[in-house]
Amino acid sequence: MVESFPSIKSLAKSLRSRTIGAVELTKEYLKRIKEKDKLIKSYITVTEDIALEQAQKAQKVIDAGDSNLMTGIPIAHKDLFCTKGVLTTCGSKMLSNFISPYDATVVEKLNNVNAVMLGKLNMDEFAMGSSTEYSYYGPTSNPWDIKCVPGGSSGGAAAAVMSDLAVVTTGTDTGGSIRQPAALCGATGIRATYGRISRYGMIAFASSLDQAGVLGRSAEDLAISLASISGHDTKDSTSSRIEVDDYLSIIENSIKGKKIGLPKEFFADGLEPEIETLIQNGISELQRLGAQVKEVSLPNLKLAIPVYYVLAPAEASSNLGRYDGIKYGHRATEVSSLEELYEKTRYEGFGKEVKRRIMIGTLLLTQGYYEKYYQPALRVRTMVCNEFKELFKEVDILLGPTTPGVAFPIGEKQDKDPVQMYLQDIYTISVNLAGLPALSMPVGLVNNLPVGMQIIGPAFSEGLLLNITHQFQQKTDFHKIIPFSVR
Repeated sequence: MVESFPSIKSLAKSLRSRTIGAVELTKEYLKRIKEKDKLIKSYITVTEDIALEQAQKAQKVIDAGDSNLMTGIPIAHKDLFCTKGVLTTCGSKMLSNFISPYDATVVEKLNNVNAVMLGKLNMDEFAMGSSTEYSYYGPTSNPWDIKCVPGGSSGGAAAAVMSDLAVVTTGTDTGGSIRQPAALCGATGIRATYGRISRYGMIAFASSLDQAGVLGRSAEDLAISLASISGHDTKDSTSSRIEVDDYLSIIENSIKGKKIGLPKEFFADGLEPEIETLIQNGISELQRLGAQVKEVSLPNLKLAIPVYYVLAPAEASSNLGRYDGIKYGHRATEVSSLEELYEKTRYEGFGKEVKRRIMIGTLLLTQGYYEKYYQPALRVRTMVCNEFKELFKEVDILLGPTTPGVAFPIGEKQDKDPVQMYLQDIYTISVNLAGLPALSMPVGLVNNLPVGMQIIGPAFSEGLLLNITHQFQQKTDFHKIIPFSVR
């Protein structure tokens, strides 16, 4: 029997000592998925045969003495990473029959270190949403309260980790889609710097904002798994050539003397008082570890959401133009012309939120609106980037809440007021506009639901973010609390 919520290091030790075999470990996780995921619904596809085949291969590597820390570790992918021979649906009817002919680079890299893929995880359709309610396959539940959302769009990834249905999971973050569900589910999740992880084979929403990352229980697990998927990729023209740091070594460093900036806009009206109290407690713990704190300002933060909802829909409109019923994916039947095929396919294949964003984006790219909205949004984006650059001359990281509130009931915000759903990302979106790395870690519970604290760093400072989080988690137990529904 495998212990609940094991770390990567503990599993690697057990696998190397032959306390447990890779196939036995994989079967245990597949059993958990069959028993528990009926309640949580974090998986779209479970790849049992592939998992067992990969586990057998991993065992041979272990027996040969060539294993690394990720060898044999059960993981799962957000269902927008292409996986050869396996459904890649992006949570949409449009791709409900799409079997990818190749692996995304993230998938390939994890295959190369002999991690074991358990399956593909639920998500908001085409990553457009903050609750995983906009999935063609139905909503995922929060492991802390199955009546609540897990956040989104990587809600399945966060819920699977916190339901003990995978050790670590991959996710993507376009406006907060790793950090927000990590916060609402009590996971630790990191979005890497734009260009740190290849986007090849990652189905695009907004190409200048999308970036991959990982979710797990601890900074240590993130350090191990993030290192496995980071690095330059010749297949991605936006991939950085900057060398990847040794995250696992860096996390052991002292954080004494590190300067933490607290943007006053993060602690203004709109933040629930109970959440602010937990964030302040987290700040105090970091101060006890030797960090220095000062108040700073991000005056253009208030513009981040309107700018994002100009740029992201415009890019989505362009990216999703390829889904026309001709090349792959869903195709409408009983049509009398090519134009009707296009119209009917897109009407049937896309959900309400995706249609909303395509329509907004298409409008914004038309003559008149492009000059009035899109071009000014690009200029404001540059202003946001410059603000961050100036602040990082004064401080090492920025810190604040990840979300303004805790997980909300399923159905509470969906289709009632889209703006209220969009405001869930008020503290996260500016990071994506600037292409920076950011991490969310749990800092306690409010009404028995998790609260996340976000830290933001300059470009390619993933090691520093993991270091600060690891040192914090060495002194606290918030990341070890087990959700009530899976105890």
